[in-house]
Amino acid sequence: MRKKVTKAIFPVAGLGTRFLPATKSVPKEIMTLVDRPLIQYAIDEAREAGIKEFIFVTSRGKGALEDYFDHSPTLEADLRRKGKDELLEILKATNMDSGAIAYIRQHKALGLGHAVWCARRLIANEPFAVILPDDVIAAEKPCLKQMVEAYEETQGNIVAAMEVPKEKASAYGILDVKEDMGSLVSVKGMVEKPKAGEEPSNLAVIGRYILTPKILQNLNQKKSGAGGEIQLTDAIAEEIANGDVYGYRFRGQRFDCGSKAGFLQATVSFALARDELRDELTQFLEEIVHVNKAAQ
Repeated sequence: MRKKVTKAIFPVAGLGTRFLPATKSVPKEIMTLVDRPLIQYAIDEAREAGIKEFIFVTSRGKGALEDYFDHSPTLEADLRRKGKDELLEILKATNMDSGAIAYIRQHKALGLGHAVWCARRLIANEPFAVILPDDVIAAEKPCLKQMVEAYEETQGNIVAAMEVPKEKASAYGILDVKEDMGSLVSVKGMVEKPKAGEEPSNLAVIGRYILTPKILQNLNQKKSGAGGEIQLTDAIAEEIANGDVYGYRFRGQRFDCGSKAGFLQATVSFALARDELRDELTQFLEEIVHVNKAAQ
């Protein structure tokens, strides 16, 4: 019997040092693109893909993240009293039902693979998704939903993949492609952050995964990989010999919100997609470009 993907792990234990001093007291996942936190984009994508159980791997100092998903009776009552029904509906999307969400502490920063391993007892013997909130993907059909549909056909491990410039390949896990089938590629190898000139392709793994329970068994070996950390890509690579690993070229635009430049690009892009913001923001951007050209 084929099992559906209904559980997702969100590794959110990182300290967000690239965004200091903002992240000194605010978890990076709560930082907003326009008016929604990064984590809300990830949650909405997961919900649309059919995820029912949300597992957060956190660390000390992430209390604001937990509070965000809790109900706020005082705020809700105030909005209701003022007749602000539209805001009430927006707020409703931030609430998580009791039992739908779980928090697990990652006590040591030992890598993404270790973070996923920390959630093993809540996954048990089921396929599961992993979503990295830093990767925000704008797509007509959510990226994870695309991948769930592909999983229903392959029943194998699937990693989201996109082409990157060769000179940037050393910042990613890179796929060695066995067979290119269009959206899907079968994989014969994976290299984590290859040295310049040694990358097997320019097809990079980004922050969406659908994995089988066997990956947790591989992670249980706690093998150190690149950077002395337990790498998720290493655990996935162990399944390549069985022909159970695929890359999936998703349809959509990915923003690396783990970097300042990517975060700013995403903010502008998502704002321009909003009817109530587009005209004013477009005019401002045009004025900025005009002023910069004149200054040159």
